[in-house]
Amino acid sequence: MKRILVFGAGAMGSAFTVPCVDNNNDVVLVGTHLEDVTIEIIKKEENFHKILNCKLPKNLRVEKFEKFQDEIKKKPDLIVIGVNSKGIEWAGKEISKNFNSSSSILLLTKGLTVINNKFETLVEKFKFILKNNGIDDVKVSAVGGPCLASGLANRIKSSVVLANEKIEIVKSIRDIISTNYYAVECSNDLVGVETCAAIKNIYSMIIGASEGLSSSNVNKDTKSKYYLNTAASLMYKAISEMVYFTKSLKGREESVYGLSGLGDLYVSSAGGRNSKMGKYLGEGYDYKTAKEKFMKNETIEGAELALEIGTKVLKDFDRKKIPLMISLIESIIENKKLEINW
Repeated sequence: MKRILVFGAGAMGSAFTVPCVDNNNDVVLVGTHLEDVTIEIIKKEENFHKILNCKLPKNLRVEKFEKFQDEIKKKPDLIVIGVNSKGIEWAGKEISKNFNSSSSILLLTKGLTVINNKFETLVEKFKFILKNNGIDDVKVSAVGGPCLASGLANRIKSSVVLANEKIEIVKSIRDIISTNYYAVECSNDLVGVETCAAIKNIYSMIIGASEGLSSSNVNKDTKSKYYLNTAASLMYKAISEMVYFTKSLKGREESVYGLSGLGDLYVSSAGGRNSKMGKYLGEGYDYKTAKEKFMKNETIEGAELALEIGTKVLKDFDRKKIPLMISLIESIIENKKLEINW
């Protein structure tokens, strides 16, 4: 039995506790300072999670943020970060206060960033944050793959890939979290896995826009019936661009065709926040209008990523190589109608 601390009581952080508990670990879910009410409700309703619409394991401990430092001091074997990308820096500072180097860290959060004018994975950013707070030589791994939180929480058969440049680290994590319904692969292509896990959110938005983009001449009813031709074409082009972009960042092509690339793109484009926003963009809304009108309180990871790395992508990459990504980035940054040059 291992001690596992999951930080962040959102959908994926909470769902991740299910295979951890089922694999006979001592697991605690601690909410952020913004999730006190969420934690109170989960406790009051005997571990029922409203967003996931199911009960979390009865032997899962659930605590408010005020207990976080007490749990860190217990030296958990694994600390799982389930906050969104905007909260990564804050989470790193909080973890640094009582962190013990014997703990491994696993990021559920996906993203890319720019540090010192260089594209970096979220793992590197997290290490950078920890180092600035006095923590060196920390084991940080990433997870990617086609695993929606609600499916995992309901023990639907799912597969993910864990990545670390030192593959023995993720193999040890695999051994304490995998179950008969939660299959775990391991990879030492950290850059490739993280890059795919991040940019698939951009391409999910584009594929989500396929119905609106499918024709400028036919009516909405016809497009809703026959847009899959367009969706398939965009899927193919998206994978081609993901290969080019991932290899440009020194990741491996095989990761694009694996769980964190093709697998995750499939499930994300079939449903979810990014695909939903893409649908509105395809209908002709600009991003800010669609966000305010339809998705005001939701985090759109693909749009956040476009804002995070978009300026450098536009500067460093040839439009002819990644026309879909650049079109989406321009649409978000300039807040203009999404247009694809077919």
